Amino acid sequence: MSPVQIAERLAALHRTHPTLLVAVDGAGGAGKSTLANFVAQELLGAGVLCEVIHFDDFYRPSAERQSPLVAQQVGGDFDWQRLEREVLLPLRAGQPARYARYDWGADALAEVHVVQPGQVVIVEGVYSSRLELAPLYHLTIWVDCPRDLRLERGVTRDGESHRGWWENTWMPAEDRYVQEHRPRERADIVVRGFPEP
Repeated sequence: MSPVQIAERLAALHRTHPTLLVAVDGAGGAGKSTLANFVAQELLGAGVLCEVIHFDDFYRPSAERQSPLVAQQVGGDFDWQRLEREVLLPLRAGQPARYARYDWGADALAEVHVVQPGQVVIVEGVYSSRLELAPLYHLTIWVDCPRDLRLERGVTRDGESHRGWWENTWMPAEDRYVQEHRPRERADIVVRGFPEP
């Protein structure tokens, strides 16, 4: 399914679900943000209100990440409970969502964002369709991409000095998530996050 076809499907679903909640999940460097932003622009161009929420905005400040309980959880660096409580549950109830964005430079929560119901809301990011959150979405998408390409994209974005972190920390954590939560197998749509050969 192409990104344009995904946008068309979301527009059709939006007719019966005024507040349509969609997860775009996939490993780091797979192309989740690119897909989510493209689909959002297609929808907006067709007159369908759409907003993208980045799961990176729910990264925990370092003081919270030090907790042994948090460190043991799959994807524990991301506060999925806050996403559920502040965004998904209110929107499912037809209420505005309010959440504070994580500021990576300050290592703290920053300005508050308000997301209105009555539109397509795309939550993009690894761990976004984890088992605990999946029932709250109307549709889940998994973005597939080969490991070596994801690694190179991550290193290109973050710098060569982060290669070891990608290989030894980030990617093994994602592997655990994929194994335990099976987001690809549960996804309504699986797309390629890289150009066709």
